[in-house]
Amino acid sequence: MPGFVWAFRFRADGSAEELPDCAALEAGDADPDGWLWVHCNLADARLGAYLRTHAKIPATALDLVCSTGEHQQLHVRDTCVFGVFADLVCDLDGLTDKLGFLHFAITENLFLTGRRDGLNAPEVMRKSLRKGRRVENPAALLEGIVEKVAGGVEIRAEALAEELDLVEERVIVDASGDHPRRLARVRRLAVRLHRLLATQRSLINRFEHRMERLSHPALHLDTGKLAQRLDWLDHEIVALRDRAHLLQEEVSLKMTDQTNRNLQVLAIVTTVFLPASLIAAIFGMNVGGLPLTQDRGGFVSAILLLVGVSALVYWILKRSGLLRR
Repeated sequence: MPGFVWAFRFRADGSAEELPDCAALEAGDADPDGWLWVHCNLADARLGAYLRTHAKIPATALDLVCSTGEHQQLHVRDTCVFGVFADLVCDLDGLTDKLGFLHFAITENLFLTGRRDGLNAPEVMRKSLRKGRRVENPAALLEGIVEKVAGGVEIRAEALAEELDLVEERVIVDASGDHPRRLARVRRLAVRLHRLLATQRSLINRFEHRMERLSHPALHLDTGKLAQRLDWLDHEIVALRDRAHLLQEEVSLKMTDQTNRNLQVLAIVTTVFLPASLIAAIFGMNVGGLPLTQDRGGFVSAILLLVGVSALVYWILKRSGLLRR
């Protein structure tokens, strides 16, 4: 099978057996009481032709599974449930901030999934099945994968909360540093996760009103449980997003205040030396009749005049209270 990643055969009692290849799909899965989960890599261009030959799935569902679409959707047919769900990409270092998309199609005896990036939820579910987890039917497997998606989002949410705590402590002490960049990254990821959860919750809620179209109970999802889980997690993500926004505003205010103080110091220095600069400019004019040009002590007198004028301006500013603001 081109693009084959892994496959599991599920027995009637829900126990799973990992298969070394996809011969069962080619044979049509002779076990009437069991069903298959086949996971594949959609980057292989040969996969579409293979699935159309061997997988007993409606053509509309296969087209979506093999498509390059990157927006979440969930569709219902009489004997099939298919769609696209977002998930966090997982690499060798663990979860990343990047989103990938899991394409899937479910029939009574086949759960077909595909991805182009290494996704977290299918891999976690695979490890869980290897440890002996039992899954009753394809719909329950989809529920488990959605739960794993939510679990990955929750892990990233905890990391974002810890980063916000660290940034908040540093902002209280000092507004300098890379706080704006870090807060922008947190807000950007929070917005992505909120979009992921809100869309999945909406799709599952709409699916609840269309389940009566399905002819087999093995395709019915526990929509209430999933919607409640996604809704709670979405509230947490929105709270993190709003908290990051408030911290960004606080950092901006502190940076603005620091800039205003710097500008005030610059304005005071400019004001103190403005009369001295004017006098120096006058003495620098290349014209006849300038005072002190014939006096040997003219330079000292000019310097004293400049210092005296600057001191006078400084005294006036201090007397008026401008230096204390």
